[in-house]
Amino acid sequence: MREEARPETLDRLSARERPEGVPVMRQNWWKLLFLHWPVAPEVLRPLLPEGLEVDTFDGSAWVGVVPFTMTGVRLSFAPPVPFVSEFHELNVRTYVYRKGVPGVWFFSLDASSSAAVFGARTFFHLPYFNADITLEENGNKIHYRSRRTEDPPARFEAEWSVGGGEHFAQPDTLEFFLVERYHLFAARGDRLFRGRVHHQPYPLREAELQSLDSTMVEAAGLRTPTGEPRVHYSDGVEVGVWTLEEV
Repeated sequence: MREEARPETLDRLSARERPEGVPVMRQNWWKLLFLHWPVAPEVLRPLLPEGLEVDTFDGSAWVGVVPFTMTGVRLSFAPPVPFVSEFHELNVRTYVYRKGVPGVWFFSLDASSSAAVFGARTFFHLPYFNADITLEENGNKIHYRSRRTEDPPARFEAEWSVGGGEHFAQPDTLEFFLVERYHLFAARGDRLFRGRVHHQPYPLREAELQSLDSTMVEAAGLRTPTGEPRVHYSDGVEVGVWTLEEV
């Protein structure tokens, strides 16, 4: 029987290399806020499909809530389509690995575009939901509000301020573990898939969370997080997305 790699032995740097071939999609991710809370690995295991292991840092697993804005969403060989290529998105996620490859498992992804929800459900087997989402920017402050418009109900509202001090996450740090992710996993029935994305490392800036009202984690079947979240912010990156492969 093949012995599974342990989280502390995973190669987390090679994932940043550009995959071969041409991405199927291109998109831009802007104004990303990363909120993370530690959770016990045993809490997450029952919520994962067979074949995925919980990825941990110093023995702790993490659940994240990430609001951001997408623009320029298009097939690689086509121009952006007005009213379809730009929308807000909010995902709830944790970190996993399979056969030594670390990646993201999404509990939910809410989007303000019904076309994006349909496409991602159909072609990427991801748990997307329709939502009403707004983002308001006032100076260095951002106010983000989301309300899911289908079951299970979920809401999110947060305000944060953005500072200076741009930097990049360094390997072998918790910051790198949480934000530098280039593989995603998805499931359809008993079949498991892996997808690749490629972008430059996130340029990170200081951010202060000023208010938060959310039921996103609870809607995913997890308990309400306790304590203050780890907060990271990035102005954004340009992204290539490759097709899914069954693993």
